[in-house]
Amino acid sequence: MTELSLNADQLDLWLLTPPGRLPVPLDELDDSERRRAAAFRRPADRALYVAAHIALRRLLGAYLRIPARDLAFTRARCPRCGGPHGRPVLAGAGPGAPFFSLSHSRGAVLVGVARAPVGVDIEALPRPERVEVCRSALHPGEERQLADVAARDRPAFFARVWARKEAYLKGTGEGVGGWTSEVYVGDDGPDTPPGPHGWSVLDVPCGPDHAAAAALRGPAPRATVHRLPAEAVLSGGGIPDSRTAAVRTRLSCS
Repeated sequence: MTELSLNADQLDLWLLTPPGRLPVPLDELDDSERRRAAAFRRPADRALYVAAHIALRRLLGAYLRIPARDLAFTRARCPRCGGPHGRPVLAGAGPGAPFFSLSHSRGAVLVGVARAPVGVDIEALPRPERVEVCRSALHPGEERQLADVAARDRPAFFARVWARKEAYLKGTGEGVGGWTSEVYVGDDGPDTPPGPHGWSVLDVPCGPDHAAAAALRGPAPRATVHRLPAEAVLSGGGIPDSRTAAVRTRLSCS
């Protein structure tokens, strides 16, 4: 089994394009994950969910040096209401366990792993009409920036801002709700509101059809994007050594 390491100032980001319907090891998922997978009506959605969760398990297993199927997950307390629906965490993990976040959207998966609370999000570019419907969920400062963008570029701009926003809210454990318009994660400028206090937010390169972002509590991390091969989630496959992953990209905060 591949062993991965993680330093205190490090943020590892793993991008995966799932392999579709090729054989995947469903026995590595727990009962709740298998029930959730079975509930998807579209085979493509089911395959994406399964591949994403196998990737997460195998990655965390490589960092922790334990089999993927032995991992158990639970939820932290919600920072808004105290309910048991905050960010996902490893059940029974000690103080040195890594923090993690998972996102998937229309044929793409993103996993983030760090020593501090982290959130990631990847978004397929929406249709123009979807942008108009959802723009009220943006911060007023972000809406003004969106209005200044050419119509043809608004889906990409919206997806970028929304990925940044959701990554931050997943990192805090609040999640998306009626408060999304209160959070500003748009571009910095002389007349723009401040971004999330105490958090670093990064754009993650992921190709022309998606936008992605990561948010980490604390100062700007040493962030690296690794591309997982499709074989990483197949039966008989596994996680490659981070030094030999297909593509490695160093990031800086924006």
